Amino acid sequence: MDGGGRIAGPLKPGSARRDAGQPAGRRTPVPMREPAPASRTALLLRRITVRLGASRIGRRGASLLTVLVIGGFSVYGVILGGHIEEAESILVDVGDLAANAAGFKVRQVNLSGQNHVTPPEILAAAGIKSSTSILFVDADATRARLEAMPWIAAATVRKLYPDRIDISVVEREAYALWQFNGQIQVIARDGMPIAPYSDDPRYVSLPIVVGEGAEKRVGEIVEALGRVPVIRDRVRAAILVADRRWTLKMRNGIDVRLPQEGLDDALFQLSELDREKKLLTRDITIVDLRLPDRIVVRLSDSAFETRMQALKAKAKAKKGGAA
Repeated sequence: MDGGGRIAGPLKPGSARRDAGQPAGRRTPVPMREPAPASRTALLLRRITVRLGASRIGRRGASLLTVLVIGGFSVYGVILGGHIEEAESILVDVGDLAANAAGFKVRQVNLSGQNHVTPPEILAAAGIKSSTSILFVDADATRARLEAMPWIAAATVRKLYPDRIDISVVEREAYALWQFNGQIQVIARDGMPIAPYSDDPRYVSLPIVVGEGAEKRVGEIVEALGRVPVIRDRVRAAILVADRRWTLKMRNGIDVRLPQEGLDDALFQLSELDREKKLLTRDITIVDLRLPDRIVVRLSDSAFETRMQALKAKAKAKKGGAA
């Protein structure tokens, strides 16, 4: 362990371990394996470096000289061919090789805070490879790339010379499920989609919001329902209508149409009606709370037919009594 009580082992092949379930705060050292030569340029660099290294200028000097000479010719040739992006890539590779030859190769990367995101995914997003030099790691740009990942809300990148990088991430929490266009995604509190839905036990009990724009307003309905748990526990999904108001789809099939304003008052009123009148257990299909001065209830077809027959019988009895 290092002086801060953190895991800091040498980066040898096979020493990495998946830490999808480890507690936040622990650091995972990730090995940087030696890559196979990826291009003719890399092979040529190694061959010339070995040959020059046996001469009087020394191995490190030979490495630097070889990198600079061949790298310069390579970039010049690529630029003449009009391939600017490829030239930039070669420049990065040349810079890494030169800095690595000078002793600044990244040999250890400590990761902490990850749970859903795996170490290989973090390294890939950060752009850190086995050939990366610490001199050419832009901490701010690396942090921005990490924070662009759906699961990662915040990241910290620290360079510790000559060969170590510490990366700490804060992941978003799964807050709700969002259904739109036939797809269901897990979303964070800020509405960011972070994963496709699966039967993971962590997701099955999440509240469900439906419709375009519902992910951006998920907090208002989830928090409002949280203040009325007796209603919340009977809601199957909350549907955003025309980006203005919510309709609750209850588990027994009843639709509760909520007003655009006064969401908390409407939910409290609904809970009181259910407590006093057992409203949500009656044979109805819709409870409309959009009007401030009245509540509109629509009976189911069977209940409507029963009620109409009862009214006819009552009118008939009244007419017979009057005769």
